[in-house]
Amino acid sequence: MRRVSRLAATIATSAVIALTASACGESSTESNQNDNEESGELGVGIAFDVGGRNDHSFNEAAARGGDLAEEELGVTVEYQTARNGETDADRVQRLTALAQEGYNPVIGVGFLYGNAITEVAAEFPDTTFGVVDSVPEGDNTYGMTFAEHEGSYLAGVAAALKTESGQVGFIGGVENPLIQKFQAGFEQGVADTDPEVTVDVNYLYRDDDRGFSDPARAAEQADGMLGRGVDVIYTAAGSSGQGSIEQIAGVDGAWAIGVDSDQYEQPGLAEYQDSILTSVIKGVDVAVFDLIESVVNEEPLSGHHEYTLAENGVSLATSGGFIDDIATQLDEATQRIVDGDVEVQDTPQ
Repeated sequence: MRRVSRLAATIATSAVIALTASACGESSTESNQNDNEESGELGVGIAFDVGGRNDHSFNEAAARGGDLAEEELGVTVEYQTARNGETDADRVQRLTALAQEGYNPVIGVGFLYGNAITEVAAEFPDTTFGVVDSVPEGDNTYGMTFAEHEGSYLAGVAAALKTESGQVGFIGGVENPLIQKFQAGFEQGVADTDPEVTVDVNYLYRDDDRGFSDPARAAEQADGMLGRGVDVIYTAAGSSGQGSIEQIAGVDGAWAIGVDSDQYEQPGLAEYQDSILTSVIKGVDVAVFDLIESVVNEEPLSGHHEYTLAENGVSLATSGGFIDDIATQLDEATQRIVDGDVEVQDTPQ
């Protein structure tokens, strides 16, 4: 495996990306203003996590759901973005403003919005609130969670079958229970496929949401793994993953595994396509669209729903054709999970 270091260039580029994202976060608004009172159209408020809609990953998936709702349901969507280091009070303020302006539903993208959604929903009982990756309280709330560990298991199967060095890696953005689900499934998938393959695990931050918007740090972690002989790296870290993918693309024979969106198809990552083995896709767009459609139909969803592998709530991308040769093994692994023959752990062992 020939190593061609791009670390310095990646860090410089990523710093510009991070500063740009931060600046965009200050202004918050990322789409048309709400003219719903005049037009009679339903207005939807979507509050992104850090990184904004152009993170090529998690937020982008939610945005696709909002965009589809605009196209198919005739709604207008107001997109807003969190800044690094925000508190629950900041998120409460953002959600409250959206509810006061008449947006319905109001959707928080990311588990960090969980407490804020619970608080604000109690103040606006006639508005439906949704949150991705959390289960809020309240009769007018809808929690959208995903079986990330199941999708990550399949990524582990693919990694174990594709590695040439017998060493694969996992990079998490923040060491919390949600991202540990990705780690747990990945490690189990690798172990069940080839117990001789080792998994190198690193987190960008222990308890800091900058882990989802620090591509330079992800590039450093990926560079270290590549230097230790790892040749397949799965990164679950929001927009930070771009730094990891860029670094991996500089090494012949190394593969990146993307997350949340099909990162092979992301325009901003087009130059790295040949290094993106696959991606673990979360149906965030489907969940967001489901909630908006339910409000449009005046039958708003509430409670909690987990989008699982069995219902295509999570899946493994096939773009690029790089895993076509192991499709049979992946299909068999999928069926074992769906049939209950394999129970995927959601916490690392």
